[in-house]
Amino acid sequence: MQTTTNHAPILDAAHIPHVPPPVHHSVWGTAIRFTILTTILLGLLYPLFLTVAAHVLFPRQATGSLLLKDGQVIGSQLLAQSFTADKYFHPRPSAAGNGYDATASGGTNLSLSNAKLAQRIQSDIDKLTTASNGQPVPIDMLTTSASGLDPDITPDNAAFQAARVAQARNLSIDAVNSLIAAHTKPRDLGLFGEPRINVLELNLALDNQSAVKPADSLTR
Repeated sequence: MQTTTNHAPILDAAHIPHVPPPVHHSVWGTAIRFTILTTILLGLLYPLFLTVAAHVLFPRQATGSLLLKDGQVIGSQLLAQSFTADKYFHPRPSAAGNGYDATASGGTNLSLSNAKLAQRIQSDIDKLTTASNGQPVPIDMLTTSASGLDPDITPDNAAFQAARVAQARNLSIDAVNSLIAAHTKPRDLGLFGEPRINVLELNLALDNQSAVKPADSLTR
């Protein structure tokens, strides 16, 4: 009986394929290169692209939505300012710093059960209802916004103040209500937010139309 034995072919050194040595990558080198790349792309090029695009597509918004009067910057469309004179519409109450401080944006963080908040709101209600002969006070005349810098008020708020402004400026109530209507912005896309009026824009329009002397303009 003859048996056969299978033997693996024997390769001499000349026929052994060359295997390159493994390449060792430095973890630190990879991390440094990746950091440099992402810094250039996301820290320089991407912000530069957005800045240029914003100035081209939205030049006014990109520079802070500033409002001018006689060539002078008097404020931003995005930030509330304090108006206390009767001839101006007043913004919402503010808890930002000492009031309307753009460097100290924030609210009171007082809860509904806080006695200090309740006293302040009741005091405002009493003062406003007395001045308006018992007219119901709109909620945004009593509450501060989270930032304390909300530049807008509701149409109800503006309507509540219309008689005071008209009397102080020797204007008819119809003229003031027409300005309110002209400056009332609808919901965004007809769905988002609520109708609103920018206080600074409305007060600027009043100064352009009012019987108050120009020298008195924007004396808050």
